[in-house]
Amino acid sequence: MIDILYSAEVASARSQGKPVVALESTIITHGMPYPQNVEVAAQVEDDIRAAGATPATMAVIGGKLHVGLEADTLQDLGKAEGVAKLSRADFAACIATGGTGATTVAATMIAARLAGIQVFATGGIGGVHKGAESSFDISADLLELAQTPVTVVAAGAKAILDVPKTLEVLETQGVPVIAYGQDSFPAFWSATSDLMAPLRMDTAARIAQAHMLRRQMDIPGGQLVANPIPEDEQIAAEILAPIIAQAQSEADARGISGKEVTPFLLQRIFELTDGQSLIANIALVRNNARLAAEIAKELAAL
Repeated sequence: MIDILYSAEVASARSQGKPVVALESTIITHGMPYPQNVEVAAQVEDDIRAAGATPATMAVIGGKLHVGLEADTLQDLGKAEGVAKLSRADFAACIATGGTGATTVAATMIAARLAGIQVFATGGIGGVHKGAESSFDISADLLELAQTPVTVVAAGAKAILDVPKTLEVLETQGVPVIAYGQDSFPAFWSATSDLMAPLRMDTAARIAQAHMLRRQMDIPGGQLVANPIPEDEQIAAEILAPIIAQAQSEADARGISGKEVTPFLLQRIFELTDGQSLIANIALVRNNARLAAEIAKELAAL
């Protein structure tokens, strides 16, 4: 039986039937340097609390799945080195070998399901990488959305991906892709794109209702809620497009491939935007956390 450790705050919320929102931990271990990583993680958790829900940051520590991190545990994880980046393929192996790992979107969805948490807030999902017709590089996040019943709130797919192909795979897998409050599919650092979202919903209540109806109809999988970054905190798509193209060209020239592509591209975009991409990233994660808390409250009411 899997050993799950609930933080005191999450355990209390579960016992009282209060709304809980899952959070990933790769933003802590692989997204930013210490202490900024811990400060941002704590800020996102506080956003969820302020919106009336309880945050549950997921991580595997010493072979145990933690659902919610105590303040000292969060600090220790933020300082830790050599932490594994866990997805569906290596999640169980990390637990079995007593390892420590941070959860990606796919692993956080699995952890949320195990803990009975129905809503998860993240920055952006993984998807189909550019050149996937040759590399077959497609994130496990897409197949996880097709089979794990968690509503995921994100600012769309990461802008460095092949977003049209990502949407095509989600459609093939039967995943509802819901733009929140607009018809355009959000473009991560940018609020809009030239792609139309398959679905639109304007309230957290409607999103929660759709989630519950899928369960009642016994339709497997979750929902992707594409929540646009606030316009006053975005980087316009026309500014980003040549920057992303330059970073991709540099990656190709250096022969960077596989798991190394995403961190390289994100770092180069950070450098080429003079740090604005990270500022926007923090803003969109916080915005997603607030919406996820509203959805979780509606689900608790249902």
